[in-house]
Amino acid sequence: MKQPTFHDLSASSELPTELFQRTEADLAFFIEKVKPIIEAVRREGDAALQRFAKEFDKVSTEQMVIRAEESEFEAAFARMDPKVIESIKYAAENIRAFHEAQKPEEMWLKEMQPGAFAGDRHVAIDSVACYVPRGKGSFPSVLLMTAIPAVVAGVPRPVVITPPGPDGKVDDATLVAARLVGIREVYKCGGAQGVAAVAYGTESVPKCLKIVGPGSPWVVAAKRQLSGLIDPGVPAGPSESLILADETANGELAALDLIIESEHGPDSSAYLVTHSRTVAEAAMAALPGLWARLEPKRAEFSQSVLCGEHGGIVLTKDFATSIEFVNQYAPEHLEILAEEPMAVLGRIRNAGEILLGNYTPVTLGNFILGPNAVLPTNGAAKTAGPLSVFDYMKRISVGYVTHAGYQPLADKAHGFALYEGFSAHALAVSPLRLEILKARA
Repeated sequence: MKQPTFHDLSASSELPTELFQRTEADLAFFIEKVKPIIEAVRREGDAALQRFAKEFDKVSTEQMVIRAEESEFEAAFARMDPKVIESIKYAAENIRAFHEAQKPEEMWLKEMQPGAFAGDRHVAIDSVACYVPRGKGSFPSVLLMTAIPAVVAGVPRPVVITPPGPDGKVDDATLVAARLVGIREVYKCGGAQGVAAVAYGTESVPKCLKIVGPGSPWVVAAKRQLSGLIDPGVPAGPSESLILADETANGELAALDLIIESEHGPDSSAYLVTHSRTVAEAAMAALPGLWARLEPKRAEFSQSVLCGEHGGIVLTKDFATSIEFVNQYAPEHLEILAEEPMAVLGRIRNAGEILLGNYTPVTLGNFILGPNAVLPTNGAAKTAGPLSVFDYMKRISVGYVTHAGYQPLADKAHGFALYEGFSAHALAVSPLRLEILKARA
């Protein structure tokens, strides 16, 4: 069995830059490959989607119906295990409650000066496409995370795009989740062609203003290429996680949580970061037994990450260096296994999500806890946060000045306008304004 990659930095004060590289760091290859796909969708619309479904998704039907039909939703409910449906409902309740608490008030106004008011109004974006990947499995959890905040925000037209299976269908759990949260439109198009479909619009797929959701480097590259046509949303690429452990952590537990995100596959990244050789060695020893308990494909995926260039165990010289590693890496998912995880929390500046303690594995955050699991990747957590209800809304500034409050502001604005050389600006707040209003009174 393969051995996990071990990065011994215990004698070094330097953190190797190569450890911070992700598989999506260089998208040049993918950007070139997605260009003809995007162009084909722009020119051919549905015909291109049908062709790419056969080529990339191995759809065997001659003419796939691109929009999921009502009968497909009904059949999905009939086939689904009631226990899975209950789990979806349970998760949906928590995710909805979290995002409802997060939703801002529709409008606020503050009196900036006597008689002069300013504030913000929050308005939902007219149309948003929620991308639900499928290449390495089925992800109804992603549908919940992307669609529920759209519904809570009040998006008039939230739609879902997802790759079809070989039978030309959407997986049952995704259809069930869509219907349970109130999504009526689900379209069978994934990858770069799906992104292009909602950027341009086709005969079946509506043009949308924004796309949200995680995806492969192909999806990330297409979003980047089409960012002039569609808002690409939170930069969410292949999965990545760090397990930060102090000397009190249980090494076997750290290994158990290390394999969570690594099972997504070779384009993922996952590290255990600790200054304790005891914890590191215990984790190393535990991994083979844990891999043996996984379904073979997932074990292979996990080993490809943890025994490769973008994963494994990092041994640092002290806990402060471990924290420095975390902040430089800015992971999508961060677990803190420490004697007092709350005390460590304040030292973390960069992470998509932070999960604290022995009873908060990434699994709970991904599926059921409530906070959004669509998180910034590839270091974007240094400037971006998780997908939220705010990503489905826009702010519109609001101003209102009364007659009583007007003159002091006009005098100051007049001076600004003259200094910057804008005579029309100055004229609009000159005595002429009051003369015009007086004449019309």
